[in-house]
Amino acid sequence: MNKAEFIELFAEQNKISVKVSEAIVNSILETMVTALAQHIRIEIRGFGSFKIKEYKSYEGRNPKTGGNIKVKEKSVPFFKMSKICKNDLIKIKENV
Repeated sequence: MNKAEFIELFAEQNKISVKVSEAIVNSILETMVTALAQHIRIEIRGFGSFKIKEYKSYEGRNPKTGGNIKVKEKSVPFFKMSKICKNDLIKIKENV
């Protein structure tokens, strides 16, 4: 599902216009991006949590040439699903 499909589904489920739905979804996503950029952990109970993981620089291998390369330190977003959400997914999979 892409963002546009999500916005349409959200609008349909909440009986609101697509325009209002788009504003809500964009606001939520912008708020989350801003928080993560400031290294603020986000926890949505029953769904999961988002945080930024820091990775130090290390020696890697170029798969094309086989030579060693220096990989710079980096920050990447990380999502951890809640136990409730995991259990719900398992139940849904079993019923399919």
